[in-house]
Amino acid sequence: MASHDRGHVKRVVALAEYIARREGADVDVVVKAAELHDIARGENGGNHALRGAEITRKLLAENPEFAEKVAHCIEAHSFSSGVKPETIEAKVLSDADKLDAMGAVGIARAFIYSGENGRSLEDTLKHFEEKLLRLVNCLYTETAKELGRERHEFMLEFYKRLKKELKFAETCTHKSVAEQERKNEVCNHDQNQNVL
Repeated sequence: MASHDRGHVKRVVALAEYIARREGADVDVVVKAAELHDIARGENGGNHALRGAEITRKLLAENPEFAEKVAHCIEAHSFSSGVKPETIEAKVLSDADKLDAMGAVGIARAFIYSGENGRSLEDTLKHFEEKLLRLVNCLYTETAKELGRERHEFMLEFYKRLKKELKFAETCTHKSVAEQERKNEVCNHDQNQNVL
């Protein structure tokens, strides 16, 4: 899926490393977790974050302590996993992944995902309302909150503009139908006058 492709992973790695350095997190744990955070995405069934944590524990089994730290980051990064991040490293990964769903990149990814899954424009806007526009309030670290404010404002402005344009188009469509009906009545009236 292009919305969760290597580009997404690279951006999350860069964001996670940036945040980790500023927040005093273990950069090695954060970077490895960011590299592997979507390893189970695309597998059928189950939550990709929980499944990704299982895979990670096996991949990094030679160093169980490191593996567990990385696995916790992965299992806690997802909105839907139900696992709260307990460490600064897990909070950093969660923030980095959310930041990549915000701003211009987040908007682009939302529409890529919609195209991949046949989601309508209206359903995409609903996704903005239900999730994307709420992400700014789900960030843990101060660094991510700083980065997130500008991204959120841009996304909110885009959302408002898109809704305005869609409303305009809808209003024009209703006006056009009413106008056409009125023209038809005038035409019918004129035709009836000519018959008499």
